[in-house]
Amino acid sequence: MFRILVVEDDNELRHLFCTVLEKKGYTCVPAHNGKEALDRLDEEYIDLIISDLMMPVMDGYDFIQTLRDASYQQPILIITAKDSYDDMEKGFRVGTDDYMVKPINVNEMVLRVHALLKRAQISHERRLTAGETVLDYDSLTMTTKRKEETLPQKEFLLLFKLVSYPNHIFTRHQLMDEIWGMNTESDMRTVDVHIGRLRERLKENNDFEIITVRGLGYKAVKKSEKTT
Repeated sequence: MFRILVVEDDNELRHLFCTVLEKKGYTCVPAHNGKEALDRLDEEYIDLIISDLMMPVMDGYDFIQTLRDASYQQPILIITAKDSYDDMEKGFRVGTDDYMVKPINVNEMVLRVHALLKRAQISHERRLTAGETVLDYDSLTMTTKRKEETLPQKEFLLLFKLVSYPNHIFTRHQLMDEIWGMNTESDMRTVDVHIGRLRERLKENNDFEIITVRGLGYKAVKKSEKTT
């Protein structure tokens, strides 16, 4: 089930957005402002963010800029009363993926959420298929012809992220921020340790492998592409 962080200081609107999204099968995580939203992101994995702009403590612009500066790549949808072109331009400049002006049609919001998740290369069923390997997000399982195994959560999220974007290089910082949270006390070696464990699991996998890009980070590569 997709987890959506709804950042909105208006209690009625926040409740409305969460109610509509939950009826469509999403799990909502509410936050009153950007500061509280950052705290939530440190505590749990989020698939998509809906954020207002005009909020106390930390507004939407600063919130989104903070995320993008930390290489956070999950989709972000702004929903705001700020309707000028300059406001919209600034929203896209700091890193939003989509922009809606209040009052909105909540059914359109749901359509945009679905489109953003699809655009992020994650199927609505939360399953990734790479050759004969299937990764199931909800059960944290990796299934091949040989066996089905349940992975520890962090290992699975790391693998799912890499395989979702084949051949895309992710730095250790990017992976740490997204999987462990931006304020984690774990050091960069944590990523290397988890990558090592995944490689051990993938030793006999004929579909893909995790490659180290020296000085940059890691990427998942189809084995057929590596040998050509």
